[in-house]
Amino acid sequence: MTDSMTRNFNNYPSTAKPEQHFSKQKMAAADCYDNQGMLRSELDINGKPVNGNTCINMDSLNNKCVGINMKGDTAQQLNEKQNFYNPYQHRDVKHPTTYFDTLIHLLKASLGTGILAMPSAFKNAGYVVGTLGTIIIGILCTYTIHLLITASHELCIKRKVPSLTYPGTVAAAFEEGPKFTRVLAPYARMMTNMFLVLYQIGSSCIYVVFIASNLKVVGDAYLGGNTDVRMYMVYILIPLILISWIRNLKLLAPFSSIATCLTIVSFTLIFYYIFREAPSFVDREPVGTVKSIPLFFGTVLFAMEAIGMVLPLENEMKNPKKFGSVFGVLNASMLPISVLYTVVGLLGYLKYGDKTTGSITLDMPQTEVLAQVVKLLLSISIYITYALSNYVAFDIIWKGMEQKMEKNEHRICWEYALRTSIVIITFFFAIAIPNLEHLISLIGAFCLSSVGIALPAIVSFLTFSDVYKDEGNFRFGLFCLRNLLIILIAIFAFVIGVSTSVSDIIHHMT
Repeated sequence: MTDSMTRNFNNYPSTAKPEQHFSKQKMAAADCYDNQGMLRSELDINGKPVNGNTCINMDSLNNKCVGINMKGDTAQQLNEKQNFYNPYQHRDVKHPTTYFDTLIHLLKASLGTGILAMPSAFKNAGYVVGTLGTIIIGILCTYTIHLLITASHELCIKRKVPSLTYPGTVAAAFEEGPKFTRVLAPYARMMTNMFLVLYQIGSSCIYVVFIASNLKVVGDAYLGGNTDVRMYMVYILIPLILISWIRNLKLLAPFSSIATCLTIVSFTLIFYYIFREAPSFVDREPVGTVKSIPLFFGTVLFAMEAIGMVLPLENEMKNPKKFGSVFGVLNASMLPISVLYTVVGLLGYLKYGDKTTGSITLDMPQTEVLAQVVKLLLSISIYITYALSNYVAFDIIWKGMEQKMEKNEHRICWEYALRTSIVIITFFFAIAIPNLEHLISLIGAFCLSSVGIALPAIVSFLTFSDVYKDEGNFRFGLFCLRNLLIILIAIFAFVIGVSTSVSDIIHHMT
């Protein structure tokens, strides 16, 4: 056993600076060890032999060796510890977020128009199935996010990188997996980006329909007539393009704060209308029909999932370990979100029953000024959120074009053209499917069942399959069964949810 090995053990982890290594060497010398045979005369502070004699400090030598042997580490294990890469220690974040900051960001990302559609989801499922289903889906979403975070951290260690994006995590998992999956890595990255873009564009379509539908209710109440909701989409097209032209997120930050305040006020008023009269179970169905229940799953998935925000938020934390721990940010945010969504869905359905529409704001009294104020406030809030949603879609697409556009003289023109194109795409999709309820269910079933449930299970399997193989056939079998079950649930939600949503959309269009 050499002294250099002892110093390697004392210097674990391997991220110690050179100065720290030097100081450890001096400390080792003071303990009467040299770099050759760990034999040195016992000297006093002036470097002279103690008591005039030169001797070998065998006690110190034995104590050090015993200390190392008690650890039970071989030379290979010590070398592995020395070379261990901790991604958290290599992250260079200019403005790291605290636990509370990250918690607020995740709550804001999860609370959107989806919660306003929860009463409609309960109408499709019934109050018993709706309550149990929302809780189960909340647990499932939380669990799959944990799978993604754990796999991403492990892949960062294997590849020795500080952090990975969601598409980067998926691609790395395929590259680290079996040989036949490695050739699929570029396609896995591309497919993940595609689903994220479709999700953001789909969300923007929902925002357009939401704003137009609420403005229509207010306009019809005070201007008279029955204007087609598509005309209101035409009216807001130019404002949507203008706000999407904002290139700097810092300029949107004050508007985002305003949107948050408006949302809080609006939800307070919504709860006032829900509790103004005691909810009743009379004429309310405990279980929905077989045809309508799939719409429930798509809506709840859209409402709860914020999968695209998870890794960016975790990567920006001051202490990333507190994101996925037992009392970490993820659990601390998903628990109240699941409870809130269940309460809003249940009480909203009990309040309005079968008359419930795609947004609870559309069910509120059309003759009361306060109810109309809620519609206008939320329309303004969602208008600002639309710009943020489009920014994410633009950022993903533009990164794929950035190298080609780097030396282009008309780079700025192309950038504005892309931003405008995204708005026009969302506008035409909203024109084609102006039904808020069916659009939310379609986007949830199509995008989030795949990118929010199936992909985290696939990534986890590819990342940890070798680890579980070494733990025995039983553990490996349970590991495979767990991931297979999650993937089958995602496929079921995808097929049933998309087919039911498309069928209902076609039925309402004809």
